[in-house]
Amino acid sequence: MCNRFWNYIIKSFWQTGVLMLIVVGATAQNNTVSLGLQQAIDSTLQRNKDVQLAMLEQRIAQSKYKEMDAVFLPQVDFSFTALHSDNPLNVFGFKLQQQSVQAADFNPTLLNNPKSIGDFTAKLQVKQPILNLDMIHLRKAVAKQADIYGYKAQRTKEYLTYEVQKAYLQLQLLYQQVSVLQEALATAQATAVFVQHRVDEGLMQKADLMNTKVMMTGIESSIAEAKSNIANASDFLSLLMDKPYGTVYAVQQGANSMTVNTGKTIAANRADFAAMQAAIDASDLAMAAGKKSYLPKLNAFASYQYNDRSLLGFGSGSYLAGAMLSWDIFKGNSTKNKLATQQLERTRLADQLDIQRQQSDLELAKTIRQYDDANYRIAQQEAAVATATEALRMLKDRHEQGLAGNTDLLMAQNQLSQQKLALANAIFQRNSTAALIQFLTANTQ
Repeated sequence: MCNRFWNYIIKSFWQTGVLMLIVVGATAQNNTVSLGLQQAIDSTLQRNKDVQLAMLEQRIAQSKYKEMDAVFLPQVDFSFTALHSDNPLNVFGFKLQQQSVQAADFNPTLLNNPKSIGDFTAKLQVKQPILNLDMIHLRKAVAKQADIYGYKAQRTKEYLTYEVQKAYLQLQLLYQQVSVLQEALATAQATAVFVQHRVDEGLMQKADLMNTKVMMTGIESSIAEAKSNIANASDFLSLLMDKPYGTVYAVQQGANSMTVNTGKTIAANRADFAAMQAAIDASDLAMAAGKKSYLPKLNAFASYQYNDRSLLGFGSGSYLAGAMLSWDIFKGNSTKNKLATQQLERTRLADQLDIQRQQSDLELAKTIRQYDDANYRIAQQEAAVATATEALRMLKDRHEQGLAGNTDLLMAQNQLSQQKLALANAIFQRNSTAALIQFLTANTQ
């Protein structure tokens, strides 16, 4: 019967809401490092791969925006061409470009059957955009893409901050679990000593002592399992901080109170909302660029070239300069249909933003209720712990006087342990929901 009772005690420890973390990682070593919450957050924001990838995407978008400087800046090309031909038209053209045409070159015989000659051309060409309204708007749309990734990087940091807070609180809870189990073990050990004296005096049976030792073994196994969970939770924090696995972190048990203003609302400019709005703005600019593509484009160009029969000769130079006004009047309705598609995509983005805001409002309201419930449970559990503590004290006195049995004492200790674990879990729930409220109500500066 005592064995069944102790199995109930061990099972009850795990049914009080203690979080079991399973993280794939290396086996924890014996080294323990003290870790503060802010220290964990700072290390994560500096080293985490997700943050680095988000910032890299932002830099890529900024680099693409710089590529659009070509909308305003000139383009300069240099080329060197070597040709050789006996084609009548080419031969006469080479001579004209080399400014070497003579009267004899107009002889019909030479014109129709010329000797082959070579031509070496060095050419410098400049193109200068003047007015391309569609490209100007497209450049602004690309700038919005850089803003999108900037907001994404910020929201990634906010999410990882929340993840670190939650993991740190979980580690605190596991340490509190170990503390409660060790307290239960100490009570069982003291009971074993007391039973041993009674057995020696012939007042109790040896079976009572053996059952008490079996109970101690069960508690020790639970403590070992809890410490293993601490190692797993530490590995998860190491993963967030991009550090090697195997370090066990000792957390600050005193820093277990997180409070928030439950009157806060979802910020309209929260990073993920701002990213969606930037995407909508980029879509508007892309549509504006499509509409401007109906307008004429004006660009200037100029070139200077040297022609000579010798490889390094610069015997003849000439320039060409001008401006071109182009106008795409009809493209088979491709521009019109593209604009219609962009309008539909813009509507989809706006609807997604509305849905995301509504879901966030709903999640915030739910989390605030959970926060209030956790505060209520904390008050209830603090009273329950005080009552259970007093009940255990009274039973210890009766047990020492022989007025209470072994089972009654262990049942009282189990009840106190359950209430302490429930209190620790309520504090964890309050703090984790507070961290979630902070994440949901984050404000983009």
